[in-house]
Amino acid sequence: MMYERIRAKIVECSKRMYDEHLVSATSGNVSMRIPGRDGMFAITPSSESYSTMTADRIVIMTVDGEIIQRPDDGKPSSEWRLHAEIYRAKPEVGAIVHTHSPYATAFAVIREPIPLILIEMQPWLGGAIPLAEYAPTGSLQLGLNAARDLGDLGGCLLANHGVVAVAPDLDLAYTRATYIEDAAKIYHMARCVGKPVEIPLN
Repeated sequence: MMYERIRAKIVECSKRMYDEHLVSATSGNVSMRIPGRDGMFAITPSSESYSTMTADRIVIMTVDGEIIQRPDDGKPSSEWRLHAEIYRAKPEVGAIVHTHSPYATAFAVIREPIPLILIEMQPWLGGAIPLAEYAPTGSLQLGLNAARDLGDLGGCLLANHGVVAVAPDLDLAYTRATYIEDAAKIYHMARCVGKPVEIPLN
């Protein structure tokens, strides 16, 4: 029953992420830690359409790569190591949302972090949005870099890749992913018309 609730929550979030254009096609992924199951998490499957995804397609696995439950013809997201290393390094993280939202990913492509330019960035994200060092998609190093460069913040950019947002629960992780995209969009627009002014840290 617990697995069913978690799977349903991941599918709901994934469809919302797709509908709100934070990902295209099958890009990005969503996961949740399994409460009371040390080192276990649920994650979206590899290369499947969000528009038709159902709860039974969600994969249950461990941070070491052991598959606990999956569809006969399914496999976990190719980015499972990104999620696994964040869960391994940060016990306070209960959910992860990885998007390819366009404005934030544009800054990831030019390898530029997003400074603290909006008042809501401080309470919702913890401050500026850092940039995690580049590593190939799906690699262990990508997970290690993201876990390290996130620090204690709510999300970061992945160089030449996208966004990862983390939180104790999935609703907050998703909210943080949307705030990252919003900050990136406003920062881009502000740079088009002038010089953005950073908010000083107290």
